[in-house]
Amino acid sequence: MTFKPANNIQDLQYFGEFGGVNPSISDSSTYTFISAKTMFDTFEGNADGCYLYSRHSSPSNLYLGEALAAMEGTETANVSASGMGAITPVLMQLCSAGDHIVSSRTIYGGTYAFLKNFTPRFQLHTSFVDITKLDSVEAAITKNTKVLYCESVSNPLLEVADIRGLAEIAKRHNLKLVVDNTFSPLSISPAKLGADIVIHSLTKFINGSSDTVGGVVCGTQEFINDLRNVNDGASMLLGSTMDSLRAASVLKNLRTLHIRIQQHSLNAFYLAEKFEQDGLKTVYPGLQSHSSYALFKSMMNEKYGFGGMLTIDVGSLDKANELMEMMQAKNLGYLAVSLGFYKTLFSAPGSSTSSEIPEEEQKAMGLSDGLIRFSIGLDADIERTYHMMRDCMMELKITE
Repeated sequence: MTFKPANNIQDLQYFGEFGGVNPSISDSSTYTFISAKTMFDTFEGNADGCYLYSRHSSPSNLYLGEALAAMEGTETANVSASGMGAITPVLMQLCSAGDHIVSSRTIYGGTYAFLKNFTPRFQLHTSFVDITKLDSVEAAITKNTKVLYCESVSNPLLEVADIRGLAEIAKRHNLKLVVDNTFSPLSISPAKLGADIVIHSLTKFINGSSDTVGGVVCGTQEFINDLRNVNDGASMLLGSTMDSLRAASVLKNLRTLHIRIQQHSLNAFYLAEKFEQDGLKTVYPGLQSHSSYALFKSMMNEKYGFGGMLTIDVGSLDKANELMEMMQAKNLGYLAVSLGFYKTLFSAPGSSTSSEIPEEEQKAMGLSDGLIRFSIGLDADIERTYHMMRDCMMELKITE
């Protein structure tokens, strides 16, 4: 039977405390008990349906986690205060001093900085590889390797991970495959392809309104319990807890995700085709010129397309900055980091979201100065948007 993530979200139904169609928000940091024994049992993790303290869990956070687990097809999920607040505890929970991680070389700059600069302080080391070459991935595995880490669609180069192939390698070597699916919610379902743990920055497409930060870890009940353990759980002890009001807000926005992703993908595909026809160096997984077009197509869920992210290379950082400033002046979008907003966002990753990666390593992975990353918005008239963008490019002699 075909996995349909949006149906799983649709089928969740809640009744608020007073019969409302939205679940009531648990606006409390601490919870009361009728008996001292129940408090003790809750602290020990032995009292279902009871809450102690909102850093541990809250009804609002559990509602959101339940919905996101349904979307990804995992047993459960744990939400956090940011995407990095999801990524870092997972890796700390799975690894100890002396362990080793094999990671994609093209990942979000914050994740790269954590693995390259921060975890070595604790004798946890990472090998960065070209994730598209499965033989390179396997060759990097050592007897101390515990985790394979990648993004479904990488930030910012839009390389596509062969999740089925990586899952086979992970199982063969008894590793955990951790996949950041931030760029491709609904389009790709990593857990259904063999991933052990799926992470999102909720800040991006899932929330979709650029008004909060958040993260989620989707996985087995056993692993999420480990993360939440009051004695040695990394999510619990590092304390990156999502606020209940924000959890309720993200849950409301999640309900329109399927409509938004369809429009983001439709608009991005239109622009990518046009830019490529204009002779621009364009990268978009939905173009047949993309090296992983067939791979993405083999993994994707129907209806949701190839996502809202694309890149073009305009040759130099100066030219990229000129174009982005001009597009912003013409109300075509914002010169801003992040993604998933209703307006188009554009940035030069080499000097922004990937600036943590040293220049020589940016060059090695093909991240050039002139690269512009676009998160394409929900524009109602994408043809008009294209012509306005093309006018900017012609004025700057980027295209003819």
